[in-house]
Amino acid sequence: MGTKWFTGGVSAARRNRIQFDFMLEGIRYRPTLRRPPSEANLRLAREHQQAIKRQIALGTFSFVDEFPDYRYLPRVVGTANVKSCVQVFDEFLSHCESRVARNDMAAVTLSSYRKVLESVWRPALGKHLFHKVRYSHLVRASDRQPWSKKTYNNAVSVIRRAFEFGYRDHPELHNSAVGLRTIRLKRQDRPKIDPFNIQDAETLIAALRRYWGPAQGNYDEFRFFTGLRPSEEISLVLSDIDLERGIVSVNKACVAGIDRDCTKTGEDRRIHLCPRALEVLRSHLRLRTQWVLAGKINHNRLFFQDSGQPIRLLNYPYARWRQTLQSSLKLRYRKPYCARHSSVSWNLMIGKNPLWVAKQHGHSVTTMFRIYSAWVEGAVETEVLAIKRAMKRGPATTADQAPRQPSQVHATDIVGPPSA
Repeated sequence: MGTKWFTGGVSAARRNRIQFDFMLEGIRYRPTLRRPPSEANLRLAREHQQAIKRQIALGTFSFVDEFPDYRYLPRVVGTANVKSCVQVFDEFLSHCESRVARNDMAAVTLSSYRKVLESVWRPALGKHLFHKVRYSHLVRASDRQPWSKKTYNNAVSVIRRAFEFGYRDHPELHNSAVGLRTIRLKRQDRPKIDPFNIQDAETLIAALRRYWGPAQGNYDEFRFFTGLRPSEEISLVLSDIDLERGIVSVNKACVAGIDRDCTKTGEDRRIHLCPRALEVLRSHLRLRTQWVLAGKINHNRLFFQDSGQPIRLLNYPYARWRQTLQSSLKLRYRKPYCARHSSVSWNLMIGKNPLWVAKQHGHSVTTMFRIYSAWVEGAVETEVLAIKRAMKRGPATTADQAPRQPSQVHATDIVGPPSA
């Protein structure tokens, strides 16, 4: 193609590309651009080469902007800020960890971010340079996943946050993740509530006690008659209980084994126990006292496993719930969260004030009516009477958990660990 002086430092390269040749900080670079090396294109490339040299002389040249596809870009002098997606993801997670330490982010949120990045986006984008990832790359990576709408939205939300963090170093560049859109969830996409009727609930509670013993039975029966979220119930400690007034304070949660100092909605509430729930609590506290005296419990959590250790992960009670419902019981399978749905529905069916029911369960009146109105309208008198009787009477108990009369049970039944 002739000497460098004759070609102006520009020449035709293989694969329909044009090669540039220039010095930057005493180092020779020969990057290429994908452009047919026709006479007209070579002439324009020479003019481009001269402009590059002028920018180098003025100190305004940006190698990343001119040659974003250069294979050795991370080695180029002055481009140390060019990072891979892996580096950006690591820095993003490190920043999130610092936010958790400052109590500015929930630990479970960080855990969710890490899980999504590790399982989806690192395998798809990890080897790419961050600034070279295009919108089409993100779309292909997400479209090949067999996700539900909710899972898709969660994954897209995480990658948008990570890219927003990475592009704060490059405000002059376009963030390719900005165009990703979440899917609007329609009414039919949202989980349908499926409460138990009181007869099926009693059958299930009795089976749980029969198969797994009083500790597990108390745990499940208590949430049928309080409507606690599972994450709220396993986080209860002895100081949350006011036996004399029949109140339980709900001000924290345990999600994926991580303690949070707030509930799902971020609002504390106090639950007034119905006679049935209060008697279950008293029976459970007597059982707990026996285990403390036997040296099996040395913590202040209310509910516990057969080993005496606190319940920190929901897969423990969930596995027992599933196994019980799928055994010889002729009951349709429903998720454990349906115990909460049942509590809300029962209280509305027996005529409790909707505002009281909403506060008791920690959601808005609007949400309650939108979700549970069909069950309230369909209530029959016999079902209502059965619910009222169930809420007033004491629980079915095993022989080793015979209840005392309420007048014989006092706040002194709450016994903490030996070290307390």
